[in-house]
Amino acid sequence: MNTSTSTSTARTHQWNLVASIPFLGWHLLLPLAFLFPFKWEYVAVVFVTYYLRMFGITAGYHRYFSHRAFKTGRVFQFLLAFLAQMGVQKGVLWWAANHRHHHRYSDTEEDIHSPARKGFWWSHMNWILVKEYEPTNFSAIKDFAKYPELVWLNKYFLVPPLVGLAIVYAIGGLPWAFYAGVVSTVLVWHGTFTINSLSHVFGKRRYLTTDTSRNNFLLALLTCGEGWHNNHHFHQNTANQGWFWWEVDFTFYALKVLSWLGVVSDLRLVSEQTKNCYLKYSDAQRAQLEAEVGFNAWRSPPQRQPSLTPEERPAMGLTPAMVKR
Repeated sequence: MNTSTSTSTARTHQWNLVASIPFLGWHLLLPLAFLFPFKWEYVAVVFVTYYLRMFGITAGYHRYFSHRAFKTGRVFQFLLAFLAQMGVQKGVLWWAANHRHHHRYSDTEEDIHSPARKGFWWSHMNWILVKEYEPTNFSAIKDFAKYPELVWLNKYFLVPPLVGLAIVYAIGGLPWAFYAGVVSTVLVWHGTFTINSLSHVFGKRRYLTTDTSRNNFLLALLTCGEGWHNNHHFHQNTANQGWFWWEVDFTFYALKVLSWLGVVSDLRLVSEQTKNCYLKYSDAQRAQLEAEVGFNAWRSPPQRQPSLTPEERPAMGLTPAMVKR
């Protein structure tokens, strides 16, 4: 095993039993699905509650609170955070602060969930179950920590999922509560987690970045467009992560409709110059991309120099901030 990887994984972490027991216990409840006779309405409940909350996570936690890829009013800002927290992934400020940290140190020793440094299971879910990452890093999310309602929501992060559970129970009783509260929730967890783990390992690389991010069509379908991860790491502050017509991005489609209704505004889109800059790559850069596609991020960490020289960046319409991901 690579020495740097061994050093990273040898780091001692103290497990958070308060978080670990409910999280693992929720998985152990899944076999109880056999107690309910199969009905297609249960499949519909899982489907609707999965994608509704996935939209909250992708549009809210990720594109709005982490990257400020669009603007909205204070009321919808709260509602978006509330919806996202129904996905039971802790508070909005906690989530966004950690994600900003990930982009700042992506696939380096400081990255809190890099599969290239600490392996699949750590990047997929183990990192959220240690005490080290339990507190919210308010210094990394000052722009939204100024809103007391978001601070309250972040502190009482279980309020939204409990409200959601009560609503589905009132509509469909115990079966609906089980399929929405247990089955759908576990699927939302692992659907979201795949972006941390699998999208840095499986897929194609169109753009040179200093991390292992990939584009993956299947993950994009599972996560409402988050699977276009190489696009995102190349230029992170866009409301659209699928940049070409064939790159399905349901989150962006929904945001576009909301912009027509005046709920959100100023959707930040990738420019044609930035989107097509890969067409200007040199033969050496294309060779580097091909080598990176075959790179096994689970066996050794990346050891690469910056992909673009300062002289090449302006010609491609890129600023240093856009390239340093």
